[in-house]
Amino acid sequence: MKMPKVEAKEKKIAWAVSVASAVAIMMTAVLTLRSNPIFEDMIFFAAVVAVFPPAVLDYVDFRWKKSIDERFPDLFRSIVQAQQTGMTLPQALETASKRNYGRLTAELKKMVNQMSWGLSFEEALREFGKRVDTPMAQRTVPLIMEASRSGGRVEKVFTSMGGFIQTTLIMEKERKAQTRPYIAIIYVAFFVFVFTIILLFKTLFLDMGSSPIIGLSALTSGEAWRIFFHMSIIQAFFGGLVAGKMGEGTMNAGLKHSVILMASGYATLKLVV
Repeated sequence: MKMPKVEAKEKKIAWAVSVASAVAIMMTAVLTLRSNPIFEDMIFFAAVVAVFPPAVLDYVDFRWKKSIDERFPDLFRSIVQAQQTGMTLPQALETASKRNYGRLTAELKKMVNQMSWGLSFEEALREFGKRVDTPMAQRTVPLIMEASRSGGRVEKVFTSMGGFIQTTLIMEKERKAQTRPYIAIIYVAFFVFVFTIILLFKTLFLDMGSSPIIGLSALTSGEAWRIFFHMSIIQAFFGGLVAGKMGEGTMNAGLKHSVILMASGYATLKLVV
């Protein structure tokens, strides 16, 4: 499935709308449902509303950028082949834009159109880097500009860059494979925590009803459930952020893990406890 491009402005709007909606839901719950049994559900719903839309947009943006980066080695091979026939660098890019590189093709065509409108090669390339804004683009665009300025047999530069990008992508895949067990540990630790809560309420708190818990005269079993419920949501949220940081290098990438953990914990506690 091809993912569309997500602009930075769209992400900011999503965050603003999501957080504002979550705050409105929480304020409504606090003011009108404080003693109602569905108060906890509203708090959970507010947390999901705050996190879910940005998580979806971040995932879509990540997949789009990944599809761009994975096609850079193919692009550089095409540029090398075109330059070996005697084409200049702008001509080689124009020829490459007529081939299929997935999502990268549309960005190449935009750059070629800008050059046909009178924009210089360096300015068009700089705009291309700003639009794409992927890790590989940030590394390669300055190198392409320097190669264009130096002249000569720049196909050797593109051959080296293609090899460098290919190696970097392979190393990134290996790194993700190595960190996958640590992400699994975060999931396991969360479900162990949830399982512990279930055991407590199926054994220790089972017959207590609304009577105070031993040693905590001001705390009933219902209040204890609310405390554990809130703790599970907090652990799910921050555990997901840690999983994203370890797996993909950014906290935003962990939002999807946070949503999955929060939804799983909520469903488990609601159905079992």
